[in-house]
Amino acid sequence: MGQAMAAAVPAAQAVFAAADAALGFPLSAICAEGPLERLTETEITQPALVTTSLACVAALRDAGIQADVHVGHSVGEYAALAGAGLADDVDAIRLVRARGEATAAAARRRPGAMAAILGLDDAVVEGLCGGLDGVWPANYNSPGQIVVSGTVDGVDALIAAAESAGARRAIKLKVAGGFHSPLSASAGDDLRPVLETVAFRHPSARFFSTTTVQAEDERTIAQLLLDQLGAPVRFTQTVRALRDEGVTTFIEVGSGSVLSGLIRRIDRSLATLSVQAPDDIPRLRELLDA
Repeated sequence: MGQAMAAAVPAAQAVFAAADAALGFPLSAICAEGPLERLTETEITQPALVTTSLACVAALRDAGIQADVHVGHSVGEYAALAGAGLADDVDAIRLVRARGEATAAAARRRPGAMAAILGLDDAVVEGLCGGLDGVWPANYNSPGQIVVSGTVDGVDALIAAAESAGARRAIKLKVAGGFHSPLSASAGDDLRPVLETVAFRHPSARFFSTTTVQAEDERTIAQLLLDQLGAPVRFTQTVRALRDEGVTTFIEVGSGSVLSGLIRRIDRSLATLSVQAPDDIPRLRELLDA
């Protein structure tokens, strides 16, 4: 994760070095070498994703490319808020480590599950959730793709109901808990003390939240990060809102290109590009100059 960019761009390498120092363990080595079992632990995955994203942001800035608006999916909001200047990289990485520990602890206290429902309208899935106990919409990823979250029994019942309603697929996800639901809201009790140590700044670029589907600033960001733990990720609604404001190009940074694929499903007229490695930067310049 992010190693090609770090090896080629000193600014990206500096982000990984700062993360290692802030976290007190070699995150960069885990990102580069694994093992996968360690990298996929919630407490490691979340800072790894955010650090990799911020390393890519640093590489883009080093190349003279900056975004007008920053937006993140779930834990990606921490990279987005740092990218927008609400906090520095080290504070964002410290916060996301605390978030990973807090959500893992919440999952142990209140075990849960998540499932991706494909091929049903959002309103249908919302209706199914409303008719069952212990399950809620968690991620509005794209039209026809919504993730639900809740108790193990609640998610199992929703899978059965979705299949009966004609879902193309209903897939239980390999996750450690029922995130973005009331089951994970208690993580806020553990995250709040760390949030209180950060002095958020006025953003240098717009930060647009997938929790509230609107721009947020230093006055609201701390409460937003607490609310986010138990609230759904409204990615579909956010992309549409930004499109309606005139955003035409989305640059995905970090590990993978999942969000670019979701954006294309939301609106095929939008231009997308995933930036993970140095070779992606010239391609981005071509896209921006077109």
